Amino acid sequence: MNKNNKNIVSIEDRIPKLKEARKKKANRRLVFYMTIFFFLISIIIYLQSPLSEVKQVTVQNNAFVPDEEIVEISGLSEKQNIWAIDFAAVEETLENNPIIDTVTVDRKLPSTVVITVQEKEIIGILETEEGTYLPVLESGELLEMVEYQSFTGEAPLLIGFTDQEYLAKAANELNKLPKDILDLISEMYWQPTEDNKNNVLFYMNDGFIVQSSIRDFADGMTIYPSVVSQLDPEVKGVIHMGVGVYFEAFDAEDEEVNADDEELMGESETGESEE
Repeated sequence: MNKNNKNIVSIEDRIPKLKEARKKKANRRLVFYMTIFFFLISIIIYLQSPLSEVKQVTVQNNAFVPDEEIVEISGLSEKQNIWAIDFAAVEETLENNPIIDTVTVDRKLPSTVVITVQEKEIIGILETEEGTYLPVLESGELLEMVEYQSFTGEAPLLIGFTDQEYLAKAANELNKLPKDILDLISEMYWQPTEDNKNNVLFYMNDGFIVQSSIRDFADGMTIYPSVVSQLDPEVKGVIHMGVGVYFEAFDAEDEEVNADDEELMGESETGESEE
């Protein structure tokens, strides 16, 4: 009996503690739900307020397409909801521009949209019939919006390409060249004949000339360093890269004539200056 009474008293003593524990648990649950409620309300208020609007659109890495043009093409503007922008659609729209290769659009909270542009490579500079110079993209398209009055030297000079079809073929092949090979080319001349519309000459920075074809010349030019390494650097000439590869040295008599002409020109200039 005493034992049972002790048990009954013990349980009765615990009832207030259980009630208190349940009350605390209920309070914590209420606080948790209220926190979520107010958090959701805050998000709704934020999305409906000017705080979620675009305040600035910035453009990065572009060299030829102006910032203003990129922003205009993107369709982005201030006061748009920064969370409602379809970035994939914006990127697709911008990549339709012939100069732009790839685009990445990101949010930079709280209110900035960043457009990172990767423009297509310039693989040549075309000398026009008017004597100006236009950058040529890897696709063969001309950057007519960027016209130079003098040769910049940032890419090989392309001369004689009056046919867009052959210019595009040449650009495609130049784009396939490794950077170290492309940097060796100073000038590229298109010299079509009745029998061979694809005939081209490359003037190299080391003094050699390469005669080749627009068709697949990228594959042949990859062996250029190996070919030159087997030649006497003092003996310049033409390296023919066609079905086979062979070297033709400049005619010694021609070199002497050229040297005499240069000497005469020098004397003439001296004479004129003395006068």
